[in-house]
Parts: sequence; structure tokens; C-alpha cells
Amino acid sequence: MKVITFGEVMLRLSPPGVERFVQTDSLTMHFGGTEANVAVSLAQLGLETAHVTRFPDHALGRSATGYLRRYGVGTQHVRYGDGRLGLYFLETGAGSRASQIVYDRVDSAFSRITSTEIDWESILTGADWFHWTGITPALSQGAADSLLAGIQTANRLGVPVSGDIVYRSNLWQYGRSPQEIMPALTEGCTLILGNKSLFSELYGVVGSTFIEAGRAMMRRFPTIKYVTDTKRNSLSASHNQLSAKLYDGSTVHKSRVYDIQPIVDRIGTGDAYMAGLIYGLLTFNDPQRAVEFGSAASALKHTIPGDVNLATVTEIETLEAGDSSGKLRR
Repeated sequence: MKVITFGEVMLRLSPPGVERFVQTDSLTMHFGGTEANVAVSLAQLGLETAHVTRFPDHALGRSATGYLRRYGVGTQHVRYGDGRLGLYFLETGAGSRASQIVYDRVDSAFSRITSTEIDWESILTGADWFHWTGITPALSQGAADSLLAGIQTANRLGVPVSGDIVYRSNLWQYGRSPQEIMPALTEGCTLILGNKSLFSELYGVVGSTFIEAGRAMMRRFPTIKYVTDTKRNSLSASHNQLSAKLYDGSTVHKSRVYDIQPIVDRIGTGDAYMAGLIYGLLTFNDPQRAVEFGSAASALKHTIPGDVNLATVTEIETLEAGDSSGKLRR
């Protein structure tokens, strides 16, 4: 199985442990980006993956490429050019103190991408899945145009498409609104992650329940076969409860609820869910099993520092089966 992802990769800088920005004199470094996080997670699960992106043509850009390659993600479709590497700064919360993120990603190399730089036909030929998120079209017209070309090519080649439609309203600074851009992208999706509030805001699709909203989305966008969402109960920055649901047009499949404490790193947990769900849909002929696998993958990501889920299939299946003991293995 081969999965292609498309989006920006940033450099993450964080104070050690749970220190605050104001008290630290050093920052730890990770790379991450929501679509690339999905690719890395799927590579750990044994699937062939490749990430399409654009980096600055200097040492940091090459380092980011090396990061993807280190975790088994194909980098043959990475492009290099002018612009900078986007940054984000994370202060990890604890207990009643929330985590906080400061972005510094304006005029990144990825935001300068143009649709002519990407040969989607060759990239997607032979692929089994294509994944995107609402962050990518928020960054520039070029990124939105490139993504639309990728989705349309995937549709023409019969490649299933998943979209996490959380669109980060504060990122849209180039004169277009998400309501103008997102519908055309969603028209080509097989699977979407979102909730009834997002469906109403972006598409004017209304439903009083998850099922009603899902049915309405499927009527509006007939290519959609699955609608999914996660539910998080944040008891504190260190203690969350997590579950997920997947609607297939007739049935809502719900996962068990995971009680997660202590949380080591919450960043990338939604991406871990999407990766697990995609893996499940490609591997199991069972939507219930797929949503359970995705939820367990997300729960495990909370225990792993950095942006990406490095859990294995065996570890996820062990947790999925109910073993959360964390017992030492020899």
C-alpha cells in the first residue's frame, strides 16, 4: 500500500520539559507538519509513504528532508526553492496550565509553491491513498491551486482522498476565504474529518446530530463515503479522555474511550488518529476495527515526544485489545 501526503513541514522549538518560554535558555528541536505527521506514522505501520512539500534550499531544508527520510518517508517529491522554513514554538503545559503555541511561518518556502512545480500524474500513479488538510490551502493561492490539482488527479486515477478540514481561520491572509476555497477541495474526498460546526461554517451544511450532518455532507458531496470525528474531554493539560466515531452512510462506528494520563506530548495526536484510521481502512475490511485502531494509535501518540506517532502495529493492537498496563517487555 502506498500513501501520498502534501503539506508544509515546520521546525518546532520548545523549552525542555514543561518549562515556560520566559524561564528557558535552550530550545529542543523537532520537525513536524500535520500531513507529514500522517506519512511518518503510516511508515511506522509498514506502509510505503511519500510526502510532497517545498523546503528552502539551505541546510535547514535539507535537514528537514533528512528527518522525513530517517523515519521511512519517501522524499523523492520534495522541491527546494526560495523562502524560509516555517517555525513554531511550543510551551508544554501541565496540570491546570495549558500548552501554548506561537507560529512564525509567514513567507515560507512552502507558501511560495506553484502548481507547475508538481507532476501529480507521476506522483499519484500507483498510489492507494492521498491525504491533505485544511491548513495547506490556508497558506497561499499557490498552495491551494497545487492541492486542488492533486485532488483532481487522484480522482481521475481512482485514488481515495482524505481531508482533515480543520482550516485554521487565522492563517487565511492572502485574500481568499475558506468558504471560497474549501468546497472545491472537498468535492474530491472519500473521507473527511470534521464536525457539524465546521460543516455549517464552511459549506452551509446543517444537521442537528453527527449522523444528520454526515448524511447532509454526503448529499452535498457524493464522493464522500466516510465522515469521522474525535471527541476529547480535557480534564487538565496532563489528563484527557479520547474517543472517535466513523459514519459510513448507514452506521456510526464508535471507539472505546481512552483515559490518558499523564500526557507526554499532545501535538500530532489528531494526525496519529488519521494515520491509524487510514491504515485501518486500507488493511481491514471493517470500519469498526478501523476506528478502534485509529483511536488506539492516537492514545499512544500522547505518550511519545515530538510531532509524530512512532508506535508500531503490535503496540497499537495491544492497547486496542485493552492492555494499557505499560508492563516492561523483555
